[in-house]
Amino acid sequence: MRASTVDARVDRANPPRRGSSPLERNRGRRALAKGPFSTIVEPRLLIVVCGLIATAAALMTASVSIGDFPIPLGDVLPAIFGRGSADAEFIVQTLRLPRALTGVLVGAAFGLSGAIFQRITSNVLASPDIIGITAGASAGAVFLIVVAGASTVAVTGGAMFGGLGTATLIYLLAWRQGITGYRLVLVGIGFTAILGSVISYLLTRANIGDAVRATIWLTGSLNGRGWDHVVPVAIALIVLVPLALSQGRGLRALQLGDHAAKALGVRADLTRSLLILAGVLLAAVATASAGPIAFVALAAPPIAKRLCATGGVALVPAMGTGACLVLTADLIAQHLLGGLPVGVATALLGAPYLLFLLSRTQRLGVDG
Repeated sequence: MRASTVDARVDRANPPRRGSSPLERNRGRRALAKGPFSTIVEPRLLIVVCGLIATAAALMTASVSIGDFPIPLGDVLPAIFGRGSADAEFIVQTLRLPRALTGVLVGAAFGLSGAIFQRITSNVLASPDIIGITAGASAGAVFLIVVAGASTVAVTGGAMFGGLGTATLIYLLAWRQGITGYRLVLVGIGFTAILGSVISYLLTRANIGDAVRATIWLTGSLNGRGWDHVVPVAIALIVLVPLALSQGRGLRALQLGDHAAKALGVRADLTRSLLILAGVLLAAVATASAGPIAFVALAAPPIAKRLCATGGVALVPAMGTGACLVLTADLIAQHLLGGLPVGVATALLGAPYLLFLLSRTQRLGVDG
């Protein structure tokens, strides 16, 4: 069966915004065929991705340039490649560039993870920070910080173990001959409350130094991030992004339901398992590197979908949107909010968005 058949049926199941004609919906699309395979290229999608990359690059440059010791824009690249002054090289390579790269990679990981979960469940509320994945990762990381005073590598491992374990329990408890969005969200909210109590207990048993370190980390922060925080997220993205993208067509088919997906030749259970594994690991590694930065995984996928104006999965645009959201929030937190953690800025921006989603979902009576 041609790949375009899956795209066509998913497009019918996920129609674009009301009022658009068939001509408007297909304007600019290009079909490419090679032998028995075919695909559809959307110029608007390419434009959005390029725009997000350019925006993220501009925000990164601003993050590296602006500060108590300003670096002129023309000196940023020489300092990155070791051709600037000694002071500029130290500030850029040791202090600001790792922070900016951590923000980009963490934002991309959260954005992709949120897009995966929201698409699997067909529910815009099913993001890792709502359904308990980041809470599980946080509990694992805080346990190692408080009990063992662990290093960054060990904290990353603890967060991955905590996220995977929590995701497994949530999936088993939410399974009733299938997964529905609201059941997954409700079970995840319950786990978030339980794990929040566990984290609070660990903090009360910690010494003051570890408690302060864990509390700042739980807010979601890019302060003091170095190359040891960049490397784990970079490795995770290198491994997991190709895995997620390779299952993109199967993800589109899953939106039609398991029976329809199997009729289209998609191995529904395997595809869902691989995508959930990728989404959990992305959220866990991002949480380990920068803490549970709130609302990025929730907001990035819907924003990306609106930018692309497509019924597709928009995984790559969600990554770019997540990176831009984290970098923007970090600039606001650093220079407009007096150096507060980035999680404070994302919470200020994301909480009204969550209330809007809840009111809109209730008004429309949408079930996931």
